[in-house]
Amino acid sequence: MLNEFDFFRGLQINYSIVCKTKLWLFSYNMGMEQSSEEVRLGSFIHEVTYPRMKKNIIVDNKIAIDFLKKGEKLILHEIKKSQSLEDAHKYQLYYYIYYLKRTKKIELVEGIIDYPLVKKRINLTLNAEIEKKLENILAEIKEILAMPSPPKPEKKSYCRKCAYFEFCWV
Repeated sequence: MLNEFDFFRGLQINYSIVCKTKLWLFSYNMGMEQSSEEVRLGSFIHEVTYPRMKKNIIVDNKIAIDFLKKGEKLILHEIKKSQSLEDAHKYQLYYYIYYLKRTKKIELVEGIIDYPLVKKRINLTLNAEIEKKLENILAEIKEILAMPSPPKPEKKSYCRKCAYFEFCWV
């Protein structure tokens, strides 16, 4: 059974898939995103798309839903700049759905990832297999955050665009 300390922020789920070093640094408040052009561009896209929607719905200081639509089901929307880290985007949104189901007991909830620059949407529904994968991700995050120092960085194709590039590679 999960308790409140077994839940993390949405970006931590994303970063656990993208880069373990980035996850550790971010989690220990070594945020470097504020100086990143890529992050600024993503924030700009987030601000100017879907202007009629109320954005940045914060739940328990754990998850930040870009916007949502209520109806027969609760539909969570996550706005992303590009599809280059699509798996991380999916699991971040799966986690939001999982979080609402587990902590708020909201059963009828699904998600959509919006890629406005390429006019693409991906619909997501949580299932038992994905829940198990999320629970493994949560356990792995706990292990990484228990480390006294960040894991050694792994060189990846997108490192040059990362806000933490200089920390890892310079």
